[in-house]
Amino acid sequence: MAKKNKKTAPEAELKLAAEQVSDSVAVTEEELEDVMKKYDKESNTRIWQGMPHTIVTAVMVLFSLYCIYSTLFVKSALEIRLTAFLGGIVIMGFLYYPASKHHVKPNYMPWYDWIIMIVGAACFFYWCFSYGSLARVLTSATKLNNMQIAIGVIGLLVMFELCRRCVGVPILCVLGALLIYTFATGLPLRRLIYTLFYSTGGVIGTPAQVCAKFIVVFIVFGAFLERTGISKFFIDMANKIAGSSSGGPAKVAVISSALCGMVSGSSVGNTVTTGSVTIPMMKKTGYKPEFAGAVEAAASTGGQIMPPIMGAAAFLMAEYMGIPYGQVALKAILPAVLYFAGIFISVHLEAKKLGLKGLDRSELEPWKALLIKVYLLAPLVVLVWLVSSNTRTMAYSAAVSIVIAILVGLPQTIVDAGHAHRSEGIGKVIGNACGQTVKTIIASLEAGGKGTITVAVACAVAGCIAGCITATGLASKLISGIVAISQNSVFLALFLTMLCCIVLGMGVPTTANYCIMAATTAPILIKMGLPAVSAHFFVFYFGIVADITPPVALAAYAGSAIAKSNPMKTGVNATKLAIAAFIVPYVFAFSPSLLFENIAGWWEVAQIALTAIIGIFGVSAALEGHIFTRVPLWQRILLAGGGLSLIYPGLLTDVIGLGVIAVVVVIQILMRNHERHAVA
Repeated sequence: MAKKNKKTAPEAELKLAAEQVSDSVAVTEEELEDVMKKYDKESNTRIWQGMPHTIVTAVMVLFSLYCIYSTLFVKSALEIRLTAFLGGIVIMGFLYYPASKHHVKPNYMPWYDWIIMIVGAACFFYWCFSYGSLARVLTSATKLNNMQIAIGVIGLLVMFELCRRCVGVPILCVLGALLIYTFATGLPLRRLIYTLFYSTGGVIGTPAQVCAKFIVVFIVFGAFLERTGISKFFIDMANKIAGSSSGGPAKVAVISSALCGMVSGSSVGNTVTTGSVTIPMMKKTGYKPEFAGAVEAAASTGGQIMPPIMGAAAFLMAEYMGIPYGQVALKAILPAVLYFAGIFISVHLEAKKLGLKGLDRSELEPWKALLIKVYLLAPLVVLVWLVSSNTRTMAYSAAVSIVIAILVGLPQTIVDAGHAHRSEGIGKVIGNACGQTVKTIIASLEAGGKGTITVAVACAVAGCIAGCITATGLASKLISGIVAISQNSVFLALFLTMLCCIVLGMGVPTTANYCIMAATTAPILIKMGLPAVSAHFFVFYFGIVADITPPVALAAYAGSAIAKSNPMKTGVNATKLAIAAFIVPYVFAFSPSLLFENIAGWWEVAQIALTAIIGIFGVSAALEGHIFTRVPLWQRILLAGGGLSLIYPGLLTDVIGLGVIAVVVVIQILMRNHERHAVA
């Protein structure tokens, strides 16, 4: 009997705790806004009202339309298109982002911001409109005159200041360190300005080119897609699939965040958006606040690696690796599945350990209501089909998908108009629906323009970082240093590269993060003999997990703010949950077949995927300390060892790993049966 009381006490405490938090877990709009402003630089924007708001909105809408038109139809020189693009970004950036949050007042923009905005934009427009004459003269750095050097310096400084305002300081710290190193090597200022401002190896380098050509159109597409209600559909569908199972709300967070995160392109933004729904549900079910916030942060961060969009980084990867975008999305499927499978396993084991239940089935949407809304997936389906079939360009595919998203949003708009004007006739209903559709289009174009600012600025600064690395030859020195330290050990080189990626990726947006990794660390792995695809995916993954790895774990801290938990504990929990993100890159580094590289047949991919997921199970169970019952320390060691041995390719290591994990699972079953008999 004593054992029974001891067994049920934690369950009683858990139930009491759930009842205590049930009335206090709701998250208000004000709290969400505060969280976004604290952890997401994009949310600290000016407040425009009345006519100023209308003017700023018009600027954003026109910019989005220009970007779509330019991507589809304009064939002018690259320098003309990119400098015009960045000039517009400077204008929009200063209209939206103040020098500090203390300057956020209705319809207020200080005089010096107007001057900085006008002068900074003028520098880029000077290069744009004078390209015809300058291109014949500026064939090298020695051709720059003092006025052109001054224009380049001012244009770069204004872009860096805008980066501080809307992206953050971490990426500027990386750039600052590289600039100091650049000057220390004796590189003349004239040559540096030519490289960073007037050539296609700096502010208008590859990242900005990809942003202007592909990313901006997909950001606009994402803005339209969000307004169709697809995020709510993803959450409702995830609820129906997993909500009633053990610890259901946490599994819902994993599924919905994976689906929503690929569209949002922001780990913090997705954590706050879906976390406002899922984190309170998890706390109410009985999960600890630190665990609830960690689940959402880990899953939302994983949205950046979820095809087909992958937080817009897929387009950059295609450009850097020289392969079609469709292939990048295809290669990302299995690693993403393994990542989320790892989180799902950890969540399930935690729920079993705590004895948590799922949601009541009566609280879930019926299948009939969900299946009616399947049409919301049409824009994504059309996009994937057009891109994968290679029948149209990516820009054209995105433009068509935007039109589909507008059409998809019409049924709900008409229904809402019918409810609001039921007694006023069909003409009033149609008129209201058309008016609401126009408002949605304007709001989507405005959101697309605003969302482009931070990505474009981050890409421009990332281009400058790559320019400094190229101008100084730092990349080759890094490669030589890592190769020398690793002493030709691929595993050691991978480990050192992993550390570099996590450190350099802290507080840096997804797109800029990958650009830095591709310029600095990917060549190291390629030099060590890894295929280019494996190297780029490896650095991309470890740059992403910086969002949940303490001490600068912005997504985890955003989740902790919503969960009202300890930030550092939430970050540690998120890192444990995302253990797959630390394992999977090593799997495809040693076994490129996971990325569909050099495969002999489907069975080879299946074998690697199966052994990898069993290995992830072993490591996750070791960290959670529970399978069917409590896992003692010696079993944890065996599980971790068996799981890690499955990472390394080879028949012998696979057999050993499978055998060890199988033995522990059998022991766990026997221990559970023994406990049941003891209680009975």
